[in-house]
Amino acid sequence: MFEGACHCGAVRWQFNGTPDGATACNCTVCRRYGVLWIYGYESEEIEVSGESRVYARNDSDGALTFHFCPNCGNVAWWRGAHLDKKGRRRMAVNVRLSEPETVAALPIDHFDGLNTFTDLPRDGRCVVDYWF
Repeated sequence: MFEGACHCGAVRWQFNGTPDGATACNCTVCRRYGVLWIYGYESEEIEVSGESRVYARNDSDGALTFHFCPNCGNVAWWRGAHLDKKGRRRMAVNVRLSEPETVAALPIDHFDGLNTFTDLPRDGRCVVDYWF
């Protein structure tokens, strides 16, 4: 299990599972937020709590809502705006809101969300390498 909380503690998430890695994306939103995502489904692997504010992104790639703390501004998760064919909602939580020692060893996956919309090869870096 992994947990994360915004700086003031008002918004929290819990990830029940073992992520394969944490994704660094270079899309127009993620690169500005500086987030590292782990993925799952709402009310399956991922539980969230606290009142969040929403920024909705609607474009040809699909609709996402980015949730952040209204007090301290930390981006906590994104949520797909639509259910998949199985009736599940895809989500991702920002592991930068976790305590460093709990997520340090997760390998980094790179996703080119800006140009090719494809996964790139791993380069051997882990979350701990992104702290500095």
